[in-house]
Amino acid sequence: QVQLVESGGGLVQPGGSLQLSCAASGSILRIHYMGWYRQDPGKQRELVATATDSGSTTYADAVKGRFTLSRDNAKNTAYLQMNSLKPEDTAVYYCKAGITITSLPGTRYDYWGQGTQVTVSS
Repeated sequence: QVQLVESGGGLVQPGGSLQLSCAASGSILRIHYMGWYRQDPGKQRELVATATDSGSTTYADAVKGRFTLSRDNAKNTAYLQMNSLKPEDTAVYYCKAGITITSLPGTRYDYWGQGTQVTVSS
């Protein structure tokens, strides 16, 4: 009933920039939070940034000052602007959202996107 569709990944040189987008669609009553996680092969998935619908945003220490998470609530979309990219930012980036759907107004479910590859290399 809910889909998260990510876009914007790719190959970029160190020091470059990319913007990821995550659009939520379906029978959405409320999006409590939207954010991004990343995962390298053989490693655990880790938080990059997340923002609540009240405006509170949290960043991983490794990306503070370089990445900016923003939300367009009217479009149910979150954006991750990534600047000053480093090779260690290379990973698959996943969008995650906590959503209440219209048919179950009392429950929040967590949804994941399919992932988008970000590669930082010269």
